[in-house]
Order: sequence, then structure tokens, then C-alpha cells
Amino acid sequence: MQDVSFVAEFSNLPLKDLVSASLAASSEAVERSVAQPRPSLDDFARLISPAASLQLEQLSQRSAQLTRQRFGKVIRLFAPIYLSNECINNCKYCGFSRDNAILRVTLSVDEVVAEARALTSQGFRNLLLVAGEHPKFVSLDYLRECVAALLCELPGISLEVGPLETHAYVRLVQAGAEGLVVYQETYHRSVYADMHTSGPKRDFEWRLETPQRAYAAGFRRLGIGALFGLADWRLEAISLAAHAAYLLRHCWKAQLTVSLPRLRPCAGEFAPPQPITDRELVQLVCAFRIFLPDAGLVLSTREPARLRNGLIPLGITLMSAGSHTEPGGYTGAGREHLHLTQRGRIVPLTESASEWAAARATGQFDIADARSPAEVAETIRQLGFEPLWKDWDAALSAPG
Repeated sequence: MQDVSFVAEFSNLPLKDLVSASLAASSEAVERSVAQPRPSLDDFARLISPAASLQLEQLSQRSAQLTRQRFGKVIRLFAPIYLSNECINNCKYCGFSRDNAILRVTLSVDEVVAEARALTSQGFRNLLLVAGEHPKFVSLDYLRECVAALLCELPGISLEVGPLETHAYVRLVQAGAEGLVVYQETYHRSVYADMHTSGPKRDFEWRLETPQRAYAAGFRRLGIGALFGLADWRLEAISLAAHAAYLLRHCWKAQLTVSLPRLRPCAGEFAPPQPITDRELVQLVCAFRIFLPDAGLVLSTREPARLRNGLIPLGITLMSAGSHTEPGGYTGAGREHLHLTQRGRIVPLTESASEWAAARATGQFDIADARSPAEVAETIRQLGFEPLWKDWDAALSAPG
């Protein structure tokens, strides 16, 4: 753990004042912030202001310029593998929420390897292993076995699983995992409490400190993000920007990525209470690039193809493609041991329920960009960029 926790720093952030300053920013103040060589959090607040939205062309040009300077014209591609949709948390916005009556499954290690091979055959060399939080099904030993089994298949393995203690993360790093992704979901404490009604995920501060525990354990890639649509998007953005800046100062040996996902339809039919528009998302991407010129910015298949294409030149450096958000989505693995849960209890599927014969596990959310990885890669090329399937470091350090 670091000597200073972000929890203490976050508690002292004048978030409401920063949001108010953002709403009141003038066009002249925005221009000064865009030109700053090292923007402050105050500058970031101006970059997401209503005044800045009227200068989106200027923000876009600056964002694109910084991205080319720092990253060249390369877009790194990755894909998620969902290991399990079992979960002990009740989160109002998530399809995997414990009380949702959905079809669930946890893939065997062999099935995970089959999913990975289906993706590597399409070119992927960076995979993100995703799972709901359920210690009975997704144990530390199970995660270690999955990572170890995949290590000989591909060079880049990252995890997005329930938060763990530092000593548990050490074991995952030793097994071969190099990256950890954890979204705070919302940085608004009261909204967080309202959205997470039961389960260990209710602990706001425990989740907030997860990237630091991961760094202390030796992960060399850290990914953070907020789930936009749960609370005021400017408050979320300022909080996320502050968190990212903190990690860059205190966890500087790791590479940092920032994700800006928007809520998507899922089981439970949750409606975003404070949705963010396409234009606001574009502004947000540009603001983060200007504020964090060296951080990776991630764009998932939550967003529609047309919007993703438009964001590629502006600041995005990592994209998922061809994603499935259900376990077994790439090969159909796990179908024979599907089970239905209702309020956390397994309900046997009856023989008369013939409709289950062709069923698949329920996904976490509906994707918006259903293009194949090859189609996404071709679009990237047509836009004048290069799709990169393998690890940044390996690509940069490999002999010619």
C-alpha cells in the first residue's frame, strides 16, 4: 500500500465547487486551459464546461494533436472473456446482479482456454478476463489456474474481477497476470450507496483503494473508470480525473488506462438516471486526453460503430472488438451446465423447459457495436491508423 491513500485525498476534494466552476467557466478561460502545457484539475473542470462544448472543434484538434505526439497513429485492440456471471452483489444497473433471474454459468479452465483460442485465431493477443464477484465460483485458485493456462497462449492477460487483498493480487501476478481493471462505477457516495444494495461491493472506500493494492502487488497496468449515467457526468469526470492524476503520481511505474463507459441495456431493465449525450462523451474524451496526455483511453463496444469511428482520431488508444459479455460467448462453451438463479438461489431447469436447449448464459449488458474484429481493424486502417493486436511493450521492444 502507498503511504498516502487516495481515499483521504478524495474526501478533501472540493467536488461541488469544481462542478460549479465548470458550469460558470467562460470561453476565454476554456481557451487558456486548452493551451496549458500541464493542465490542473481546475483546467480539466473548464474543459468539460458548457462553454467548452461550444469550442469542441478546438478541443478536438488539441486532443488529436496530443494523441499523435504521444501514441502515434496506433489503436491497440483487445477482447474480454467472461469467465462467470455468478455474483453475490446486488447492483441495480448490472445484468449479473444477484437477484436478477438469469441463466448463469462458470466456465471450466479448459472452456476458458477454448474461448481464448477462438479469439487468438482472430488476431487478439491481449485479453481481459472478466467475472462477477462470487468466491464460491470465482475463487483465487480458479483465477490463478485460468491465468496460468492462458499464459502460453498469449502475452497480455488482464483481469476485471471482484476486489481482492494485496496478497491475493501477488499470487495472480506470480501466475502471469499483468493488468488489473476496476471501475469505481460512481464516485458519488450517496448514489453509490443507493446503487449497491447488498454484498461486499457496498464498501465504497475498499473499492476506491483497489488500484493501489494492485500496484503494491506488482501489476504493471492499472485501469480505472466511471460508469457514466449513474450521477452527474461532470462530477464523475472530475473525480475520475483526480483519481487518475493521483495514480500517475503515486503508482508511476505502472501504465494507466482510463475508461469512459456509458450504461447499456441489461437484465433488470435499469434506466440511467442521468444519461450523457454523444456530444458530451466526445467532449469528455478530448478533455481527458488534454488533461492526461500519456494515459491510455479505452473505448468499448458499449458505443455504436459510427461514434467509435469518430472518436478514433480524437484520443482513443485502446478498443475492444467483437465482444461478448456472456460466459461462453465466443464458442458456446458452458451450455450444458447452465442454471437459472432467482434471488441468489439455483432453480433447476425442468425437462419440459425445452426452450433452454439452445439458450446461452445471460450477458452483463447489450453491446452496441456488433462488428467483427476484422471489420473494426479494417475501419481503423481506412481512417489512417494501424490496428495493433499485441502488447505495446512487446511491439516496441521486439527486434526489427
